Amino acid sequence: MRIRVGVVGASAERGWASATHLPALAAAPEYEVTAVASSSPGKAAAAARLWQARHAFADARQLIDSPEVDLVVLAVPVPRREGLVDATIAAGKHVYCEWPLAMDAGTAAGFRDAADAAGVRHVIGLQSRHHPAVRQVRARVEDRWIGEPLSATFTYSLSTPDKWPARYKQYIEQGATNRLIIVGGHALDVFRRAVGDFTSLSATTATRLPEAELAETGEKVPVGWPDQISVTGVLGSGAVASAHIITGGPFGTGYRIEVHGTKGRLVLLSESDELVGTRWRLLGALGRAELEPLPDSHADDLIDAPPAVRNVNRVYRDLASAIADGTPVEPDFATATDVHRLLDTIVSASDSGERLDYRCGNRGTGR
Repeated sequence: MRIRVGVVGASAERGWASATHLPALAAAPEYEVTAVASSSPGKAAAAARLWQARHAFADARQLIDSPEVDLVVLAVPVPRREGLVDATIAAGKHVYCEWPLAMDAGTAAGFRDAADAAGVRHVIGLQSRHHPAVRQVRARVEDRWIGEPLSATFTYSLSTPDKWPARYKQYIEQGATNRLIIVGGHALDVFRRAVGDFTSLSATTATRLPEAELAETGEKVPVGWPDQISVTGVLGSGAVASAHIITGGPFGTGYRIEVHGTKGRLVLLSESDELVGTRWRLLGALGRAELEPLPDSHADDLIDAPPAVRNVNRVYRDLASAIADGTPVEPDFATATDVHRLLDTIVSASDSGERLDYRCGNRGTGR
């Protein structure tokens, strides 16, 4: 019997759910999309027609309570998600929630504990860790292809629009476009998945762009989050690590991860500055040899699909196994809690100027 899915945030026109979740579900035979919810009856009906769902709701809570939904996908920003994670868990439904799970680690941990107590399976939208190239870096580090890891450096830079659409004003004011949490969470989870977690760190954060201008009106909206995030520390392997997340400016170069070991080095490069949908190139070399492309040893299905759809599909396939037989699934709400704790530690280290310990509580993070 297929898992019946209700998607909150579905649209017939645009949006993350329509670009990734629904195509990924269509390619996963374990699932059937039975319901969608959108911001108005008309939009919900149009999405239901496009994605062949039997039920359309303008109220997400009606979708959550529907007896024809086993799994609820919350693919809407944090301000439009208030109370929905709690309601899904209370209804005894499995849940796939987009990142971020919350705005702080304490709230995220509460969701994790509630979902575990209710016996529902849960995953979080940090799917980029499943990209084959990221998995390959992790494997090469773990099997010591490069020898004992000595250092790991990470940069991610993202361009910022000169002017924001006016419809983003509420999201800016409510922190739903928070670059530390949104960008930092996605980017740092890729890094920690590839090379392992920090065990201690120092940090500097800065807000170099304190205002966002709205395109239609010219209004300047105060920005309350840092756009420069710099972290240095030590990984569980003992390797020294640095990470710099850069947002702002007209051009972003995307991801770069470089790992040096006693026998060789790895370099992972993205082909664009897309946060969650880029393609990657992995280069490696042993000894003093020149870097060369490494063969893809972690290829997955849907090779013709966009990377984000492939990664989300992998999460859905793993979740289906977890629902069927109780096998572990990642990234889940425990993963989300760990990333939120890492971000909270970065803020505390920056505010205090002190080097702080960080301990990951989640399984399988490369230590």
